[in-house]
Amino acid sequence: MTTPVEDGDPAGGPTALRMMLGAHLRQLREACGMSREDAGWQIRSSESKISRIELGRVSFKERDIADLLTAYGVNEQDERDRLLTLARNANTTGWWHRYGDVLPNWFQFYLGLEAAATVIRSYEVQFVPGLLQTADYARAVILLGHRHAPADEIDRRVSLRMDRQRILTRRDPPQLWVVMDEAVLRRPVGGRDVMRRQLEALIEAGKRS
Repeated sequence: MTTPVEDGDPAGGPTALRMMLGAHLRQLREACGMSREDAGWQIRSSESKISRIELGRVSFKERDIADLLTAYGVNEQDERDRLLTLARNANTTGWWHRYGDVLPNWFQFYLGLEAAATVIRSYEVQFVPGLLQTADYARAVILLGHRHAPADEIDRRVSLRMDRQRILTRRDPPQLWVVMDEAVLRRPVGGRDVMRRQLEALIEAGKRS
């Protein structure tokens, strides 16, 4: 059986790599007829830990992956080396981890999926989606929910949102589909000048699609 990616190519980001390796480990486990409970015993852990590994929800310990590969009968050295390299790459931290102080755990997982996506579809009824917000519009939206937060925290939240948008200008950007309710365009977030610049930014984004 071959690995899901060659030599652990990290281009998809750590979240995507964890999901790919987890799915591959599940296939290996099922192919040899082993239960999650028995697999957990192989790494001195539990059935729930195996479930989280296979879903790509946790980082990998290289020793655990090596023990699972042995238990699953993966003895060919090149195959083991590729999968262990993939595990190491999957443990790298995404760019968003430096914003951990303003990010809930669930949203870190979402950002990992967003970074690996090839198509993103969004339907918005209240605000312009974060991937298309200008910095001033983003600041106004963030202040609605964090009005009493320190100024430096607001700055970091705005920077995080702007950094998310880098996926749209990378070499292989995802295809972005957005449907916005008319109310989004009529709601004066941040004042007249902020909305004017935001609408101009949306027009430019439409030209790039």
